[in-house]
Amino acid sequence: MFDAVLNFLAHGVVHASWVGLLVYVLVVTQLTIFTVTLYLHRCQTHRGVDLHAIPSHFFRFWGWLTTGMVTKEWVAVHRKHHAKVETEEDPHSPQIHGIKKVFWDGVSLYREATLNPDDMEKYGRGTPDDWIERHVYGRRPYWGISLMLIVNVALFGVIGAAIWAVQMAWIPFWAAGFVNGLGHWWGYRNFESSDTATNLVPWGFWIGGEELHNNHHAFPSSAKFALRKWEFDIGWVAIRMLQSVGLAKVLRVAPTLDVRPNVHLPDADTLKAVLTHRFQAMTDFYRGVIVPTLREEATHAGDNLKAVPRRLRRAMADGGRWLDSEGSARLQAVLAKRPTLKTVCEFRTRLAALMEQRGAEQSLKGLQQWIREAEESGIRVLQDFAVRLKGYKLASA
Repeated sequence: MFDAVLNFLAHGVVHASWVGLLVYVLVVTQLTIFTVTLYLHRCQTHRGVDLHAIPSHFFRFWGWLTTGMVTKEWVAVHRKHHAKVETEEDPHSPQIHGIKKVFWDGVSLYREATLNPDDMEKYGRGTPDDWIERHVYGRRPYWGISLMLIVNVALFGVIGAAIWAVQMAWIPFWAAGFVNGLGHWWGYRNFESSDTATNLVPWGFWIGGEELHNNHHAFPSSAKFALRKWEFDIGWVAIRMLQSVGLAKVLRVAPTLDVRPNVHLPDADTLKAVLTHRFQAMTDFYRGVIVPTLREEATHAGDNLKAVPRRLRRAMADGGRWLDSEGSARLQAVLAKRPTLKTVCEFRTRLAALMEQRGAEQSLKGLQQWIREAEESGIRVLQDFAVRLKGYKLASA
């Protein structure tokens, strides 16, 4: 009897090899990642995809079993993150809380955010509210992870507890820490969005496509996160597979931008495309106007582009929004010595303000005036950008 107990504790009921244990860990953790990115994130939070009842109920059960997270709470916290991004009210911004806090202790920020009942009600609307959610998943969130511990130990013995610990740490580390932390701190940006979101790598494989965080912040309701030809989103692959068998319906993807030639004056189609792709427009402006102007003025001054610190060069992409008072003063000093650069940065500020205006007629008139002045500026790169901008149009689906 004693030997049987020891054998059970050592091997569980399946006597899995180390390879088997590794495969099991990879499968269960990736299922949890898919639960977060497909169900909680793309389906419930942003309504980019509608999942059939079968995968929806599976993901709800699996999330309860492996994370103890409540759908309404997760959705509310993430919606508030988008609504209040990079402000004092953002639940987990590294700009506010610091990268170390978000990366290593992001789960405590998440838990703190869930304690606000007003936010849960305001931002958590439309999430499941059936019997099992009210009496099991939402009311007893820790029953699931306790059951997972029992299952793991039964399958693999004592090592099952270690596997369970890995499962419990998986989402707090990769989602609450890695994406919410590094995803607003380090990486590359396709779009100069009004936050600090970055793409961590162009191949969204390990954490379900969430690596493409800048793309997501540029188009939050898009079910597809990969927006460049060289990018890969495994979550989108999973959605397409579910769609092929009738278990998912894609509701929204990021619209494609087209550029028409020989447009003399921006029209309603231009305005719609500019507003939809405002982050692309600002990215085009930075890369096509500000950066070449920096290089040209450096050349004329017999200077090196690196004479302007990289941090200040990057700050010109968003008007110096994230600089402190000292950094802002240094940026203004740089612009004071470079009149053409100062002019194009002023045009950038005006363009950004135009995109925040309300009223289509007023916005269109403002855009037309901005383009006329850009074309009359005598600055070649600004003129070329104006020609491109007025040709913007959303491509046909």
